[in-house]
Amino acid sequence: MTPRTIISRALLAAGLATAIPLVSEMRAGPAERVLTDRWNVVPIEPRGQVELGVSFRPRQAEALSLGVRQTLTTLLSYPFEVIRLSAYWDRMEPAAGVFDTTELDWQLDEAERSGKQIILCLGAVKSFGYPEYFVPRHHVSDTLPEGRLVDENSHPALLEAVTTHLTRLVQRYRDRPGIRAWQVEHEAADPLGMEHSWRLATSFIRHEVQAVRAADPTRPILMNGFLPTSTAVLAQQWWRTRDQGDSLAVAAELADIVGIDFYPRHAVTSLGRWSLYLDGAKGLLPALRRRRLLACRHELVVTEGQAEPWESITVPPSPDGRASSSCPPDRIIDNYNECLRWTRGDTRLGAYLFWGAEYWVMRDRHGDSRYLDAFARILDQT
Repeated sequence: MTPRTIISRALLAAGLATAIPLVSEMRAGPAERVLTDRWNVVPIEPRGQVELGVSFRPRQAEALSLGVRQTLTTLLSYPFEVIRLSAYWDRMEPAAGVFDTTELDWQLDEAERSGKQIILCLGAVKSFGYPEYFVPRHHVSDTLPEGRLVDENSHPALLEAVTTHLTRLVQRYRDRPGIRAWQVEHEAADPLGMEHSWRLATSFIRHEVQAVRAADPTRPILMNGFLPTSTAVLAQQWWRTRDQGDSLAVAAELADIVGIDFYPRHAVTSLGRWSLYLDGAKGLLPALRRRRLLACRHELVVTEGQAEPWESITVPPSPDGRASSSCPPDRIIDNYNECLRWTRGDTRLGAYLFWGAEYWVMRDRHGDSRYLDAFARILDQT
């Protein structure tokens, strides 16, 4: 056998080894399904010491035509322990010289009044909720350069503005007893899907973390990252972040608590009433990546456990009398159960935060309480 033949066969084997899991993790089917009551009978994993909670996105409430205050009030009436809120920089500083914290202040007041513990995402460049980029326009003269790392050398003025803003925020809110942790950035070192390819450099993020620690050395810092749940996404994320590692790697280096964003089923494209989904959480390579993460020495928190549809459009659809296939109500429990099983053994999971609470409220307003009921059932039975 010639060396050329050996190489050709090796490449063929590698290609097949990659193609097989890719194909096995794809699911094609109707984008909608009939609503069932499976959410009311599926078993629920005991949570032990794991605290439960939600993230709240005022922009998402607005996109779903909900009243922001009413939505938060509805959610806070449920007996969970932790809520994640965010300081959206562009709303606090809509113009140079303006610093308006009204929106965040009342959210913090309501959360503390209801007895919740708060994880406060400080940003500053990125925060949770689409479009995930919230820098005021007067701090960036142009769009951030695609395909490049944003660091202290390429954007020194932005870094100075960011660290000044972070310090100001922490000094304002550090005396609030309800805040249990600061979150710095959101999926800090990852690009935003296929929409932006710029990324924050680890050195830039390190300056942010140092500023927060200097302003409040008493509270832990949380940083989160997207956990790939399919071979295709894992490969893409590795390739796009291969120079410095992805957000989970940076979180393990810089933070006290590592947050995991877990979305086991999402659409990649659609045609008419049909969609193609990636659903590979049990695949070999995603499982190996997850095991390495769960073996880290940090406290782990599921910062985003998928509990709303992720279809091929930005705002999740709400078909009348039906459910989106990426996350019907029973999937809220399935995804929760999957993550709670991680705690078997030595893994320390401090909290599980459900992602999509605004969607539940919207569904309830339109006559379908199943999503909220599934959430309430988890709280009741754990």
